[in-house]
Amino acid sequence: MARGILGKNSPLHIRHERSRALKEADLVILAGTSCDFRLSYGRVLPRKAIIIAVNRDKIQLYMNSDIFWKPSVAIQGDVGSFIQELSLNLTGYKCNDDWLEKLKETERLKEEAIFKMSEQPSLDYHNPLKVLYELEKILPDNAILVADGGDFVGTAANILRPRGPLQWLDPGPFGTLGVGGGFALGAKLCRPDAQVWIVYGDGSCAFSIAEMDTFVRHKLPVLALVGNDAAWTQIAREQVPIFGTSVACNLAYTNYHDVAIGYGAKGVLISSNTEDISKALTQATHIYAQGNSVLVNVLIGKSKFREGSIAV
Repeated sequence: MARGILGKNSPLHIRHERSRALKEADLVILAGTSCDFRLSYGRVLPRKAIIIAVNRDKIQLYMNSDIFWKPSVAIQGDVGSFIQELSLNLTGYKCNDDWLEKLKETERLKEEAIFKMSEQPSLDYHNPLKVLYELEKILPDNAILVADGGDFVGTAANILRPRGPLQWLDPGPFGTLGVGGGFALGAKLCRPDAQVWIVYGDGSCAFSIAEMDTFVRHKLPVLALVGNDAAWTQIAREQVPIFGTSVACNLAYTNYHDVAIGYGAKGVLISSNTEDISKALTQATHIYAQGNSVLVNVLIGKSKFREGSIAV
């Protein structure tokens, strides 16, 4: 839920090179973050750094401590209150400019490398990175992104930039598929004026596509983008190298846009890589502006971008 808390273009936001920044840090504040698998149970925290952990929950506060890490200061309390008090006592303090500039330069180079990968042609279908860059271009400041998927959503997390706090919703450490429809419904009810986008993988889409019926009946328009590569690709990335087979990982290029139409929503198909992604996405937003829910089903090719990611 912290994604977007620094806004879209904060100079302090290092997302691609965050592991490097963490390794080089001399002080780390765990503001509500527990040392679970996302921080390798504390292994990634620098040994020589001062570590300040803040959490309301005592179990989360000390999770895996004295095994792979140890807090220098542990505060059981509200993270928001702590940050506010901290900011009041940091008047006049300035971060090391040289270090920050070095991190920003490596971040810029990483961004360039990812964009370069998005320009590589994909046989028959669209490059998934290119699709997401095109979506990034048209997202308004009030967009709320609901992430529901594996490989396609993992790619989206590296390209799409939440515009503000609570504008990126995903299942967090649970990693559970199927949250898309319900999260989008809640987001639209809480913020009726927001442009709510569900970013679906094709596998996860099937879990909650029936909520298109709910959106239509209750006149709660949302947009959905399905990255359809006809596979459980997140699983296949590790299963195939280990076991040499893609059994149970293969899906079909299902017409999810037709399913949405069946529920009374609108559907847009982007099939061949000769079709204009930007034009199709813009068309979807115009249909949405007329009070309709829209599902965009884009057929995507394979990418090596997330090669080696772990899911099994």
